[in-house]
Amino acid sequence: MLSHLSVFNPNILIHGSCIYLHCLQSSKALYMGLFIMAHSKVLPLLLLSCLFFLQNTHQLQNSQTQVLYQLRKHLESPKALESWGSYYGDLCQIPPTPHMSISCEGNSVTELKVMGDKLSKPAGSMFHGSSLPNHTLSKAFLIDSFATTLTRLTSLKTLTLVSLGIFGELPGKIHRLCWLESLDLSSNYLFGSVPPDVSRLVRLQSLTLVGNYLNGSVPDALNSLSNLTVLALSHNEMSGELPDLSKLDHLHMLDLRENRFDSELPLLPKSLVTVLLSKNSFSGEVSRRFDGLSQLQHLDLSFNQLTGAPSRFLFSLANISYLDLASNKLSGKLAVDLTCGGKLGFVDLSNNRLVGTIPSCLGGSSGERVVKLGGNCLSIDGVHDQHQELLCEEGESRGRELQGRKIGTLVAVVSGAVLVLVLVAFGLLMLCTKRCSCCSCCGSKEKSVQQTRLKAVTDNNTQTSLSSQVLASASEANLSNSKAKCTRCALMQLYRGTLENGSSVAIRCMVLSKKFSSQSIRSHLDCLSKLNHPHLLSFLGHCTRTNLEYDPTATILYLVYEYMPKGTYRTHLSESCPEKILTWPDRLGILIEIAKAVHFLHTGVIPGSFNNQLKTNNILLDQHKIAKLSDYGVTAILEENEKLEDSTLQIKSEGHKSKYDVAKREDDVYNFGFILLESLVGPLPTTKGEDFLLNEMTSFGSQDGRQKIVNPTVLTTSSQESLAIAISIANKCVLLEPSARPSFEDVLWNLQYAAQMQSAADAERKSDTSS
Repeated sequence: MLSHLSVFNPNILIHGSCIYLHCLQSSKALYMGLFIMAHSKVLPLLLLSCLFFLQNTHQLQNSQTQVLYQLRKHLESPKALESWGSYYGDLCQIPPTPHMSISCEGNSVTELKVMGDKLSKPAGSMFHGSSLPNHTLSKAFLIDSFATTLTRLTSLKTLTLVSLGIFGELPGKIHRLCWLESLDLSSNYLFGSVPPDVSRLVRLQSLTLVGNYLNGSVPDALNSLSNLTVLALSHNEMSGELPDLSKLDHLHMLDLRENRFDSELPLLPKSLVTVLLSKNSFSGEVSRRFDGLSQLQHLDLSFNQLTGAPSRFLFSLANISYLDLASNKLSGKLAVDLTCGGKLGFVDLSNNRLVGTIPSCLGGSSGERVVKLGGNCLSIDGVHDQHQELLCEEGESRGRELQGRKIGTLVAVVSGAVLVLVLVAFGLLMLCTKRCSCCSCCGSKEKSVQQTRLKAVTDNNTQTSLSSQVLASASEANLSNSKAKCTRCALMQLYRGTLENGSSVAIRCMVLSKKFSSQSIRSHLDCLSKLNHPHLLSFLGHCTRTNLEYDPTATILYLVYEYMPKGTYRTHLSESCPEKILTWPDRLGILIEIAKAVHFLHTGVIPGSFNNQLKTNNILLDQHKIAKLSDYGVTAILEENEKLEDSTLQIKSEGHKSKYDVAKREDDVYNFGFILLESLVGPLPTTKGEDFLLNEMTSFGSQDGRQKIVNPTVLTTSSQESLAIAISIANKCVLLEPSARPSFEDVLWNLQYAAQMQSAADAERKSDTSS
């Protein structure tokens, strides 16, 4: 007799005095080992058990297959899964492709990878959570139903569903995939918050949700995923404060680029190898919290709002090879005795406010490492891409002023809250007190804008390509006393001025309505001062003045920018100045730089800055012909000023349309299209204008037409492939229907692709010449 019987699935073990049976299953066959030393009457029972097990196995395989076909139906039969329709065997055995693969263990699916073809994203903020033709799945798609079907693959360990147009809020029921180790839902249209239930996937090692529309903050519960090695949430719209991530002891990769995080830098685990936090709004100092990350190799903190001097220990980490701190607000001096780690090969500290000398390990020309220091105020012999130290000091003082303003606002909010409590407690008596207080507050708000943020701007009679007019003195002492030297200040005219230390600056003169309040001016200019990008003209400060003799109802506003000695891009497009004219590769480089700047204005700041006065005259070149965009962000000032003037006149003729209403229709993409066209054909005579270009665009369709209209320098220095790409994207940019125009991300991608084609053609031409 049997002393004990134990049956379980998938393995069957029957223990007796001398009996042992072990059934093993694989994806192809069932292997059975039978060793019997006694009690042979038990054999029929064992065979029946195995047959029962085989029957259950067959049903399980069918159920998994059914789930896979249901998922294919949910995803509306993407091209990547076309092979499933003509395949009648076991889907676990279907040959993998670059866009699809399935792996199985036993009778269960453990890995599912599907790469779709919905790669392009809609322009700007066109996605609002609902179905978009040609971008997302149809309106019939329900993400909750899709997730329910997905969770029936209970043994799934790896799930990759990329660029399939999946849209909706990620359901919390995803945690039912309890064996999941890798989850990748990149380049879809997921929105809402990351569900906290994701933290219940205790085996999860990689979480990748890149390129969606997720918002909200990172759930605090994510720090409980102790096995997590990769956390990639870049290119979303997430914001708020990051949780403490220091408990994720196995985390090697943290990618949060291009979101809207605005807290201080988070606490990080010591296991990190790669940290990518660029293009957010992280603030505070780069403290020594990175100093203990001995495994760190790649750190990118560029394009944030970080302040102070970077920790000296950051440069000497044992494994650090790439360090990017560009385009922040770092200030102060680098330690003279700063040492660099032996593996450090790239350092970018450009476009900050650093002063003083550079440490020896960041200087020299040994070629040991690439170091970028431009756009600071450092003392470097023979290098001309540094600002005057005064400008960095003024920038730092503006930062302190802004910080003080924030503290003042906080104090005001707290005081207001206390006042409300007092009002509730004491009723009508306190209400009267509040009214008195409001009168006092209103009186205090009548203070005018500070007259200047510059020490001095002196007259300059030197002829420049910008203007031959002379700017009146703008020093704080004589702004209010200066006579009619700037009475003919043209709207948006650009002047050249000189600081008292000899440095040149560019000054934009604007005449504003007297009704334009000081608070509103300050608000607009605070927004301008926060825009920091290598290809945006640096805004240095402003002055305001009232000219009673010229127009007592107007305020004159001077916007002060860095000076660009090579003038406008437009002047370098004309055959009339052969010594200045740019080749096609040079033009492509400048177009890419400006496209990056505009893409930053659209997506890198909150709120985005649109209608940025894009034209060839507003692209300026420095001594190295590096391009920077001017007049960005001033449209908002001009629009508000026009509204104030209209309200003053209280007259608006019927059918009149503001030129800024037109600018809203003809957006940045449209205007950039004309910059592209002028880059191809040369600067337009003012008498011909945009209509001429639109009419001539049909000539681009043929080789003979291009020969007639395209600039000769462009024709002789461009490849056919590169030129064709540029013409194609220009045509799309100037389409009359705004929704049909490409996004700026698409424009930038096409320009970079055109540059690659041009570079390949140049290399091939050089090779042919040398041979």
